[in-house]
This record gives sequence, C-alpha cells and structure tokens, in this order.
Amino acid sequence: MSEPEPLGITAEGVSFGYPGRPVLRGVDLRIEPAQLVAMIGLNGCGKSTLLRLFAGLLRPEGGRVLVGGRDVAELSRREAARRVALLHQAAPQVPGMTVRQLVRQGRYAARGPLGMLREGDDAVSRRALRDVGVEDWADRPVDALSGGERQRVRLAMALAQDTRVLLLDEPTTYLDLRHQLDVLQTVVRLREERGLTVVMVLHDLAHAARFAERLIALRDGRVVADGPPQTVVTPELLAGALDVAGRVGRDPEGGWPVCYPDHPLPIEK
Repeated sequence: MSEPEPLGITAEGVSFGYPGRPVLRGVDLRIEPAQLVAMIGLNGCGKSTLLRLFAGLLRPEGGRVLVGGRDVAELSRREAARRVALLHQAAPQVPGMTVRQLVRQGRYAARGPLGMLREGDDAVSRRALRDVGVEDWADRPVDALSGGERQRVRLAMALAQDTRVLLLDEPTTYLDLRHQLDVLQTVVRLREERGLTVVMVLHDLAHAARFAERLIALRDGRVVADGPPQTVVTPELLAGALDVAGRVGRDPEGGWPVCYPDHPLPIEK
C-alpha cells in the first residue's frame, strides 16, 4: 500500500513572545513536503517555540502557520495531532508502563478516549514498533530501558500518530554518541521509507550538517541562514548564529561540512 502524500509547512510572518520577552519576530519559511530539515541556533533563539507553533500547541501572535495548506491554529488539538507529531525534548516518567502501552498512546488522535480503552494493538501501532526496531521489547517496562532505547520507543509513539509531519525537539539530548547516531540514522531511514516531512532541532552542528538536506539557523527570533548545509555552513555562520570562531572543512568521504570550532566570541553588551 502506498503512503499518503507528504505535507509541507509554511510560516507567514510568524511572531510570538512571552510577557516582556519577544521570541519570534516575523518568521517566513516554506518547508517542502518530504524535506529533512535541521534547525540550529543559540538557546532562546526560538527553535523549540517554532516547532510548537508548527504543531499547533501555540498560537502565533502575528502571522500564521499552514500545514498542508490548513491554518493549524484553526484546527482542534486532535485534528492537528492527525497532521503533525511532535517529539518533545523531555518526557515525564511512566512508571509501570510497557513499551507497547506507551506506543499505543500515540493512537489517541485517531482512536479517541473510548478507542484507547480497547485492548490490543492496531496495525499502525504494530508497524511503528516494527519500523523503529523495538517490537521485541513490546512487553518490557519503559523505565527498565536505557536512555537510547527509551528515545527509540518515544519515536515509535510519535510514528503511531500516523502523521505526515514529524517534529523532533533535540532528539539526541542526553544520549551518548552511539545512541545519537542510532536515533538520527533511524530518523533518516523512516523519512525515506514513509515519505515524511521532518523538522528537527539540533544543538550539534556536525550532526545537522551531516544528516539534514536543509539547514535553518535562527538568531534572536529571525532566520539568519537557510539552505543546503554545503552552502550554509561557513565560518560566518559559526560566528553570526552560534557566537563561535572556527573553521569549516569537508568530510573526505561523504562531502558534508565539518566544523572546527576554535573559541567562543565575546558577548556583545
């Protein structure tokens, strides 16, 4: 069976802030269907806020966000969850819950509260377990898993929403290097197999440059760079978006940019 058509995301003049602290200042973006995009920038530049706006969890103060041509702010929470899955940076503890039970939580938008009371997995949950490679752990307690294993299970839960857009907020945080690579390679594979539109916030510019086909850099709530990593990742980007002086080379085998940060730049007052 073929996959449904992927959905694009459009931000039109999006602004958002908290009392006394503007976060986003007129962001204009068009993310094409089935693109794999990484967003980078300093803490507080608006990356995670933009993901929440894409998911319909926040409403813009100005402008609008369209997912598949629909204004996400006009959708109900369940309608938005049928279009966009957001994997948050942190997740609450789930004592006593098994992998199978946690992944089934991703079916809430499709099955509703009464459907969630039914026992057994549907085909979408089973596929999510299988595609992420956690099917053999289905009856293990989530709190008995390692950090990397738990992140793969959470990814399966997001896939169980069966959306065309997958948003990942720092999916490699707190993971060792092996599990960082495991998660990112799994995301790349799933995007190719399912035709997903993927937007992920990453702190590691090396990972962003290697795994994403498009890189968006934010600074003070504005887009300051946008394009393929091969053209966007430069010493000027390190300085202008990340306050770091450094050099940029190329991986001799893969050709992606490789950064050599030298020292932090003075903070302007």
